[in-house]
Amino acid sequence: MDKTLLKGLMVLETISRLDGEAHTLEQIAVEVGLTRSNTHRTLQSLAHAGYVRRDASTGAYVCTLKMFELGARQLANMDVRRMAPPFMRELAPKTGETVHLSVLDGLDVVYIDKIDSPQPLLAYSTVGGRAPAYAVATGKALLAFQTPDYIEHYAEAIRKHTEDTHVSLAALKQELADVARIGYAINRGEWRLGIGGIAAPVFNGLDKVVAALGISGPLERLTTQKMAEYAPLVQNTARQLSAHMGYRGGYFGITV
Repeated sequence: MDKTLLKGLMVLETISRLDGEAHTLEQIAVEVGLTRSNTHRTLQSLAHAGYVRRDASTGAYVCTLKMFELGARQLANMDVRRMAPPFMRELAPKTGETVHLSVLDGLDVVYIDKIDSPQPLLAYSTVGGRAPAYAVATGKALLAFQTPDYIEHYAEAIRKHTEDTHVSLAALKQELADVARIGYAINRGEWRLGIGGIAAPVFNGLDKVVAALGISGPLERLTTQKMAEYAPLVQNTARQLSAHMGYRGGYFGITV
């Protein structure tokens, strides 16, 4: 191993976690357990590369935004569709229902990946297909984390698809608030008659909801009891995928 590189990483990590405050050469040397001269050479190299800077008046060191830029680029490169399949494959046999991964596009969800149920009677959908976000579980899981006025912009486009579709703006906003509170969404035949679903949001490392993971199937199988049984499974899988995407927030501390 390159010991010089390891020393540099140790110093960089130490500065980055010192409560965001500038620290002197002596303080950093003590923290990392290096000699003053070793620490000084390492800091000089990091400063030359643009990762730390030294305050001219105090002599203390802080990290620059270059570290944030590197992290932000890495987070942006984490494609949810590429990272989701192992988690979807884990969820599928636990429920026996179709598993969907969806993203929001206006007032629609777009299915970007799916695993079909092995059962003869299943919820039909296609990758690339669309559904009204306010009438399906993955859509509600996504809408619940948009800005408060998001749904209002599309109020005139909301319409009934079945007798169970919720079209009242006030009722929808209340339902989305409930989804955000409990951490998952449910659809009971609101898009397709007799088809229901459960979904939870997927967060990335920037604490942004980027997708929704859910299951769907006939309501004769997805009874109220089954939905209560499967909701923690869906939530937990979405939690694991979110962590894999770099999410470190505490939202998924909510229990079902």
